[in-house]
Amino acid sequence: MRVLKILFLFVLFLIALALGAQNQEVVTFNYLLAKGEFHLSWLLGVVFVAGFAIAWLIFGSLHLRAKLQIRRLNKQLKKNEPQEKVVKEKLNIG
Repeated sequence: MRVLKILFLFVLFLIALALGAQNQEVVTFNYLLAKGEFHLSWLLGVVFVAGFAIAWLIFGSLHLRAKLQIRRLNKQLKKNEPQEKVVKEKLNIG
C-alpha cells in the first residue's frame, strides 16, 4: 500500500511538472507592498505550497491539541479507577 502512495505522489509530481512547463507566461502580481512579474507556474506553485503549509499547521495544531486532551483524560481516568473500586467495595461491605 505504501508503494502505491509513493507512486501516486510521483505521478502527481510529474503531472504538475508537465503543466508547469506549459505555463511559462509572465504575469504581473500585485501584492500589498509591491508589484512583481512572475512566471505563472512559479506563482501557482508558491501559492499552492504556502496554502498547504498553512493548512498543515492549522490541522496539525488541532490534532496535537486533541491528542493532548486524550492523554490528559486517560490519566484522569486511570487516577479515578482505584477510587471507584474503593467506593464499590465500601458499598458492598456496608
